Amino acid sequence: MAEQFMTIDGIKVPIRGERNVLEVARNNGIDIPSLCYDPDLSIYGGCRLCIVENERGGIDASCSMIPRDEMVIYTNTPKLRKHRKMILELLLAAHNCDCPTCEKDGDCKLQAYARRYGVKRVRFDNDHSKLRIDRSSKAIVRDPGKCVLCGECVRMCQEIQNVAAIDFANRGSKAVVTTGFHKPLAETNCVNCGQCAAICPTGAISIKNEADEGWKAIQDPEFKTVVQIAPAVRAGVGERFGLPAGANVIGKIVTALKRMGVDEVYDTSLSADITIMEESAEFLEKLKTGAKLPMFTSCCPGWIKHVENAHPELMPQVSTTGSPMEIFGALIRQYFKKNEPERKIYSIAVMPCTAKKYEASRPELVKDGERLIDLVLTTQELCRMIEEAGMDFAALPDSEPDAPFAPYTGGGVIFGVTGGVTEAVIRKVVGDTSEASLKTIADCGVRGLEGIKSFEVTAGETSLRIAVVSGLKNADRVIAAVQAGEASYDFIEVMACPNGCIGGAGQPSCAKPVKVARFRGLFEADEACELRSCEQNPALDYIYREVIGERAHDLFHVHYPDHKNG
Repeated sequence: MAEQFMTIDGIKVPIRGERNVLEVARNNGIDIPSLCYDPDLSIYGGCRLCIVENERGGIDASCSMIPRDEMVIYTNTPKLRKHRKMILELLLAAHNCDCPTCEKDGDCKLQAYARRYGVKRVRFDNDHSKLRIDRSSKAIVRDPGKCVLCGECVRMCQEIQNVAAIDFANRGSKAVVTTGFHKPLAETNCVNCGQCAAICPTGAISIKNEADEGWKAIQDPEFKTVVQIAPAVRAGVGERFGLPAGANVIGKIVTALKRMGVDEVYDTSLSADITIMEESAEFLEKLKTGAKLPMFTSCCPGWIKHVENAHPELMPQVSTTGSPMEIFGALIRQYFKKNEPERKIYSIAVMPCTAKKYEASRPELVKDGERLIDLVLTTQELCRMIEEAGMDFAALPDSEPDAPFAPYTGGGVIFGVTGGVTEAVIRKVVGDTSEASLKTIADCGVRGLEGIKSFEVTAGETSLRIAVVSGLKNADRVIAAVQAGEASYDFIEVMACPNGCIGGAGQPSCAKPVKVARFRGLFEADEACELRSCEQNPALDYIYREVIGERAHDLFHVHYPDHKNG
């Protein structure tokens, strides 16, 4: 088939299978504005900012225009600029414009477009409704007064996550995005994944900002503040400070936290190694005893909440092994009880995930009468704290995590990407960390950013059928196939966020190429590690023998309500 071309603003550009004119333009360096379009979601065509003019003077929304050979369109005519300014004025007239105090200030597409098109005043009365802000969720905040009805959050929640906690209600000027029966978000089936906040172009849905709580604890002389940093965070911070996307900046993060006044800084990759030790042992025991399979992973709190809401019958098949955050929280409490019993420990976790805020609040994460994690801060909140402290992050020297929990392996680092948990389990189960073996494992089908991956691996004389899933709708598809007898697996990894933790809602928002860079960055960090599999971690013997003793199952496992005997 002959190559097809269209003309945009007098420039002849190729058509390479794009589903609409908007994508053709963006793929050729022409940024047509849009508030309601995302390439991973269905086409909505609601905001009308992406309008283009054809050679006859007609106007169409480029997001719903099918590109065709010899099509001619213009993206920046006087008529289009007039219409776009009018649309922006109307949106601002129905918007709570407290921009300087908004969580999305500086990262708001509506604000950016108003600046881009020179909208300095709004000729219409501001009639934004004073709707009540919903702060009920542990993870996110909903401010309906800032909603532009783009529908991206609705489509994300329905089409990617299959949760449908929010939707449109009413019609015309009374239309709103809300929950069923206008319930507080915390009383719905929301799983706290925060993907709605990640895709929201304004401040209508934002992450619950608790940075002030972090500063308060760090600067309180009564507390010994201890911070753990999740694996994916190292690949998500650098781009915020002018470093290459996906750059491994864990050493600079440690330095930054120390300069802020944090007493102890640890890398959660260490407890990811412990998670693999516990989870792989649990999996092998299930294989040995003939327990019902597949076994599902348990380190993603958004996934756990989804199972509780939508698939409670599967809870006995979910691993009881705690998440790396939970395990490090338990380890920190035990260590300082033995070594500094007189100190008040304030445990902070820096995570790429909003659902971790919810996880930390669960009653199951109370051990010995103490909450394991006092505060969860997202990568975004950490970036803001670094900015607030006035540091030149890119120029900071690297520092190592604190002893005695400094060592970690590459198997712990790759937890931050879809398939990483599974690859770490395979490394442990196979028990061969030679370069040849590691390459064979890497090439078995476990890597990649696809939403569903399935493959088989051989461990000794056993062939294991494995699925790796990211995005909850994909999880539901795999579960349906298993329950219908159309597929059979021994082990299934699930991450609620598409692409895993590198795409967590707590990470700085980004496009697909940046997620690919983060993906590569974590595996480069893995390859840079001298030790690649959890059993090689020299700190684990000390932890199990001197810190935890006989309480490993009690402290490192979580028994949720539906499988207390799991």
